[in-house]
Amino acid sequence: MSETPSNGRPKIAFFDFASCEGCQLTVVDSLQTHLDLLNAVEIVQFREAMTEKGEDYQIAFIEGSCTREADEARLLEIREQADVVVALGACAHLGGVNALKNLHPLEDTRRWVYGDKADWYGTYEARPIGAVIEVDLAIPGCPIDREEFVRVVKAVLIGKTPPIPDYPVCVECKLKENVCLFDIGKFCLGPVVRAGCDAICPTYGDGCEGCRGFIPHPNQNAMKDVLAKAGLTVEEVMSRMTMFNTYQLQEQLVEEEGR
Repeated sequence: MSETPSNGRPKIAFFDFASCEGCQLTVVDSLQTHLDLLNAVEIVQFREAMTEKGEDYQIAFIEGSCTREADEARLLEIREQADVVVALGACAHLGGVNALKNLHPLEDTRRWVYGDKADWYGTYEARPIGAVIEVDLAIPGCPIDREEFVRVVKAVLIGKTPPIPDYPVCVECKLKENVCLFDIGKFCLGPVVRAGCDAICPTYGDGCEGCRGFIPHPNQNAMKDVLAKAGLTVEEVMSRMTMFNTYQLQEQLVEEEGR
């Protein structure tokens, strides 16, 4: 475990696994307009923003999914050191787009990516970090929302659980008085996906693809009714549902088969 900081400021570290690191770039962006956070914490490790690398930290933000055996040992080391572990973004939170490879035989994906050097690289099915270590909380999204990141950090610093919405994107669309995309012949996962993004994609005419994950206990029957009204089936839209949530859908299938 970490030591109590002598200057009263908790030490924070950022880590990256399989990801585009876009969430960490969003963090850098948010810190430029919230300089007060830099005075409240001490960042000891953040490859996107600094060369120094401290190993004593209380709070760990982890971006990226676990895609190889070596990742597990590193995740366990971070978990042992940190008092609080935060999954940063869809890859760490859900497995993200990396988990799309789970839909294909592993040997095929290794060959597609690495060609005749496939045997050089160790890899296995992509998983969210919560499948390997205990995660205290997650900041959803691809990428994360900069203002939500700031709210979460401030809540963590005062020992509170940050409020992450558990209602669907449709609520935010209605508050913004958006026209439902289903009514204009488009597709959207808004009825079953976690809000908190201010419905940014539907607001600009692009259907939600679920980067914040499904809401707790989504009303699947209601979603099927919406799809049926639009002349669609679950099978026809599965490619959109698996964009970010392949791991969750596969886990759900395993659970249902085990009942």
